[in-house]
Amino acid sequence: MSKINPIDLTPFIKAYDVRGLVGSQLTDDVVEALGAAFVDEVDAAGHDVIVGHDMRDSSPGFAAAFSAGARARGGNVVLIGLCSTDETYFASGSLDAPAAMFTASHNPATYNGIKFSRAGAQGISFNTGLRAIRDRAQSYLTTGVDAVAHPGSHREIDVLADYAGYLRELVDLSEIRPIRVVVDAGNGMGGMTVPAVLSTAAGLSELPLEIIPMYFELDGTFPNHEANPLEPANIVDLQKAVVEHGADVGLAFDGDADRCFVIDERGNPMSPSAVAAVVALREIQRVRALQPEGDIHVIHNLITSRIVAETIEAAGAIAVRTNVGHSLIKDQMAATGAIFGGEHSAHYYFRDFWGADNGMLAAMHLLAEFGSQQEPLSVLADRYSPYASSGEINSVVADVAAATARIREAFAGEAEFDELDGLTVTGKTTTDEPFWWFNVRPSNTEPLLRLNAEAGSVATLEAVRDRVLALIRA
Repeated sequence: MSKINPIDLTPFIKAYDVRGLVGSQLTDDVVEALGAAFVDEVDAAGHDVIVGHDMRDSSPGFAAAFSAGARARGGNVVLIGLCSTDETYFASGSLDAPAAMFTASHNPATYNGIKFSRAGAQGISFNTGLRAIRDRAQSYLTTGVDAVAHPGSHREIDVLADYAGYLRELVDLSEIRPIRVVVDAGNGMGGMTVPAVLSTAAGLSELPLEIIPMYFELDGTFPNHEANPLEPANIVDLQKAVVEHGADVGLAFDGDADRCFVIDERGNPMSPSAVAAVVALREIQRVRALQPEGDIHVIHNLITSRIVAETIEAAGAIAVRTNVGHSLIKDQMAATGAIFGGEHSAHYYFRDFWGADNGMLAAMHLLAEFGSQQEPLSVLADRYSPYASSGEINSVVADVAAATARIREAFAGEAEFDELDGLTVTGKTTTDEPFWWFNVRPSNTEPLLRLNAEAGSVATLEAVRDRVLALIRA
C-alpha cells in the first residue's frame, strides 16, 4: 500500500459499521489499513479472522485487500467467500473467531462497507472498538502497515451447509402444513441462502414449502430494485406476485440478507413489530418449557409497537426496553441474557445464535407459527397489529435542539417525557381515552429528526402526528 493517503476515514466510519462510496472513500489501501487495524484491536495475531463478502462487484477485491492487511499483522485469515451477513455471524460464533463482512447492506451499488464482530459474533460499535480501529487505520494510511515477523496464514472454507443445518436444528419446519411462499431476494445474498435453508440446495431434506423465487440472481448492481425492503417502493413487485400466485406469504430480504420483511396473502406488509411479537412468544414458550422457573428477558427497542412489550409480559417474561441500534442491542442481549430481541427495522436477535441478528431465523419462526394453524397470515398479522402506527417520518430541520424544545413546551403537563433515545413523549390518558406516544430522534449523520408515533386509534394517531410535525417543521 502507499505510505501517504489523504483519505479521511471519519465521514464513513459510522456508529455501528463502515459504509462509504467505492473509490472515493473505500479503496484497497483504506481497506488494507482497516484489516491491519482490526487484527490489532481484537488482538487476533496468531488467531483466526473470518472474512466474508456479499455479491457487490467491489466486495471480492476488498476482501482480498483486507485479508492482506490482516495477515500482515499476524491474523490467520479464514475466507468464507460469498455469504450473507448472518453467515459471518455463524462462522464467528461456531469458530469463536472475530469476523469482518464486506457489504453495504441495502445501500445502492456505489457503496460498500464492513460489519465487524469480535469472537463469538459479539458486536463492535464506535464506542466499543470501532473508533480505535478507525484511528489505527488512519495512522497506517500515513505510515504504511508494519508487517509482523510471522505474518498470518490464509485458508478458504464453505460454511453454507453448516449454517443451513444449524438453522434447521433451531426451528423445525418438517411438520407444518404446505405453504406457498414468494421470496424476493432483491438480487442480494438471499438468492443463495434461501435455497440452502428453505429448500434442498445445501443437501438438506425437502420441506413442505413451495418457494417461488424473485430476483435470486446475485447482482450487486441491483437491476430490479434497491435491496431495501423498508422502502415501500421496493416491495411492490413482491406484493403483486403474492396475490398473482395465490401465495400464503411473501418474504423480502435486504442486500446482505440479515433482515426479512413479511407480506400477507392479501399483499399487505406485516409490521416488523408484529413479527417480533410472534417470535418473542414462540421463544418464551420454548424456553419456559425447558426452564419452568427463573426470569426470562426479551429485548425490544423503544420504537417497536406497544404490542411487543404487552406480548412479552403477558407470556410471563420481562420486557427490556433499549435504544435503537444493532451493536447496542447485542450488548444488551449479552448483559441481560435475553433469549430474543426485536427491532422496528426488522432486525431480530437470538440467544441461540450468539445474540446476533438473523432475518432467516425470524422468517423460519414465522413460517413455523403460521404453518401450525389453518388461518390466513392476515389474521395472524392483524392479531399482533392492534394499534395505529405512523411508521418513521423524517423531517429536515435547521436546529434540532430548538425543534425538540418546541415539542417539550407544547406537551408539558399533558404528557410524560423520557430521554432514553431522543425524546419519547407519552400521553397522560385515562382508561376511556386511546393511548398515544411518539418518539423523536436526531439522525447521527444528517440534519434530520425522525418521528415515530403510535396510538390506540387512527384518529388519535393522526391528530398527534400532525401536531408534532407542525412543531418540528415550524
